[in-house]
Amino acid sequence: MAGKQAYNVERFFQALGDNTRLRLLNLIGDQEVCVCYFVEILGGPQPKISRHLAYLRSAGIVLPRREGKWMHYRIVMPPHIGATQVLRQTLEWLREEKQMQADRARLTKACCAPSKYASLDGAPLPAPVAASCEVC
Repeated sequence: MAGKQAYNVERFFQALGDNTRLRLLNLIGDQEVCVCYFVEILGGPQPKISRHLAYLRSAGIVLPRREGKWMHYRIVMPPHIGATQVLRQTLEWLREEKQMQADRARLTKACCAPSKYASLDGAPLPAPVAASCEVC
């Protein structure tokens, strides 16, 4: 295995061990979401949200995409089969949690009327991720 880096399973579990990061994953789901929506829905400062997203990125759970001044994130399945199974089950579990459902409802409301939120002025709406991507 020379030249092949081992998957950092400890980093993966640490990434899932924080409520804010779980809320971010829940909001992303099977779509690509701009950071500004996370800030609006979670009510945290943008630098804090970005740090959590960077942590998820370093754990191999999300990928970013820049579009002008907007930064979008989507979930990607880790290269380790066990981590992929855990992530899929975790996302399913989150869909059943009341707080997570409330977060998704706020996201839907914000998407339906982004002009009502100053921080979302001009922001692109969350978009489904193409089926060819490795998302759940």
